Amino acid sequence: MPTRRPAVSPDSHIPLYAQIKDTLRAGILDGRYPPHSRMPSESELQAMFDVSRITIRQALGDLQKEGLIFKVHGKGSFVSQPKAFQNVTSLQGFAEAMSESGHEIVNRVVHFRFAPAPDEVAARLGLAAGSDVAEIHRVRLLNRQPVSYEVTFLPEALGRQLKRVELATRDIFLILENDCAVPLGHADLAIDAIAAPAAIADGLDVKKGAPLLRIERLTHDADGQPVDFEYLYFRGDTFQYRLRIDRERPPANGAHEPARVIRSRHKQSKNN
Repeated sequence: MPTRRPAVSPDSHIPLYAQIKDTLRAGILDGRYPPHSRMPSESELQAMFDVSRITIRQALGDLQKEGLIFKVHGKGSFVSQPKAFQNVTSLQGFAEAMSESGHEIVNRVVHFRFAPAPDEVAARLGLAAGSDVAEIHRVRLLNRQPVSYEVTFLPEALGRQLKRVELATRDIFLILENDCAVPLGHADLAIDAIAAPAAIADGLDVKKGAPLLRIERLTHDADGQPVDFEYLYFRGDTFQYRLRIDRERPPANGAHEPARVIRSRHKQSKNN
């Protein structure tokens, strides 16, 4: 914890509570306030920053909204376990993205089998009904903690090639590109939330019915052919997908401006 009074400026255009929030956030992110540790009390922070208690409460309230701290009635504020996150700005495998952030990734292969494709899987991969596919179930461990359960379907020929490869430490995307000579092009994603089924809950070490983020992903090669269909189940308490979206500016002439709703007022006439 800080041993000297952090600097905040009453003359700054940034409100005091925001300066304090930023200072405390930096302390959380750089490890001065480790996960699950107790934050200084309101009175301690008040003395530390020489501000009012209302200002401290505003700063703590914002940190709580950001998910960086949580409050326990009668005990104070505590640092939350930080969530890992993946920025969805390009097509990357989980291990690719997490390794760039310095995380340790290990895959636990639950099973790898060849079986007739379910109807939806065959349709998404552009295969004839009943065609054999490779079905791979893996638990992805991030820093030795289970974070996602992934069910991957591949056309049989590609699956046979993956069968010869070590899947415990490698991403399927990289294997497809580097070992199978399949350049990847784009993926279509659909995201929703579900309650954890029993088998997936066991793999992720959560209770049955716990909230999960589910991502359905269909990946195509550089020629636009579907090569990989997956269901990705992420623990909601340990992982986030983050996206940035840009606003597309409407034409200057306002051609796409939505029609305005004009409301008219009707006067009631009184009978004399």
